[in-house]
Amino acid sequence: MNDRLAGIKQEILNGIDQLAASRAAAFELRKQFLDSKTGKIGQLMKEMKNIAPEERAAFGKNINELKDWAQQKFSELDEKLKARELERRYESEKIDVTMPARETETGNLHPVTQIRNQLMDIFVGMGFEVAETREIENDYYNFEALNIPKDHPARDMQDTFYLSPEYLLATQTSGAQIHTMEKKKPPIKIVAAPGKVFRSDDDATHSPMFHQMEGLVVDERITMCDLKGMLELFAKKIFGEDTTTRLRPSYFPFTEPSVEVDVSCFSCGGKGCRLCKGTGWIELLGAGIVNRRVLENCGIDSEKYSGLAFGIGLDRAAMLKYGINNVKLLFESDLRVLRQINDN
Repeated sequence: MNDRLAGIKQEILNGIDQLAASRAAAFELRKQFLDSKTGKIGQLMKEMKNIAPEERAAFGKNINELKDWAQQKFSELDEKLKARELERRYESEKIDVTMPARETETGNLHPVTQIRNQLMDIFVGMGFEVAETREIENDYYNFEALNIPKDHPARDMQDTFYLSPEYLLATQTSGAQIHTMEKKKPPIKIVAAPGKVFRSDDDATHSPMFHQMEGLVVDERITMCDLKGMLELFAKKIFGEDTTTRLRPSYFPFTEPSVEVDVSCFSCGGKGCRLCKGTGWIELLGAGIVNRRVLENCGIDSEKYSGLAFGIGLDRAAMLKYGINNVKLLFESDLRVLRQINDN
């Protein structure tokens, strides 16, 4: 029996010497000898019945001494392996403070966001309040209240995404003007917060989803001169102090008279170039005096009050200002494009 106990001791020592530096492997080795049910030392206790009565006390004592010795050896091994693992962890987490820091790149705001922020600063600085826009409108606010009845040809100019016979994806942010005039009486001076609008249109200069911002002023004795002066100031702040504007007659159902607003080419100074197609002028936005019917639809006395309105496409403004020749570049998140544009 003493030979068997000595043999188990030697097995434990050999196992510890050959053990890989892993606490999991040490646990498995410990289990082979000290597990209460299957361990080799535990199995010796089951042989007690085969030992002569007068030798059982000495036999049990020897087994318990072996068990205590094995537990101590495995505890020492566990502490050793724990210290080794902690050392390796510290080594892997060590930081060499003499190494140069990693370079990090600072991102830019998207060109449309930059234009949006600039426009909001300009018009809020002029005393405009900000009205919220909606991406889903009903037919009345998107068309009829803006003097575009169901049989109006202007509807053909806007290929609309209908969600139902009544609701649609907004084709313009002008609906915010109607919501505001219904809730608030003059004087009114708002810009519709730049929002997304949707039309079934897709080419180098048009996208099915784009961004617009509307402006509306309603008060007594509002004239085209007020519109001209306001847009002149806006153009100078966006494109430079040398920029001038001109108004060309146009047609929009919700304004009468209506104008297209051009700005002098900021690339060639009005001399003529590829950007302005040799004309010296660049079309920027549509505007006009609010149609009397639109005011009356909102319960505003058109004999006492008049108004001006304008709408600008942020994507187009960004393309013009930053020399982007394809609207799709605004939506591809190409870092080579975005890194070049930073007005912040």
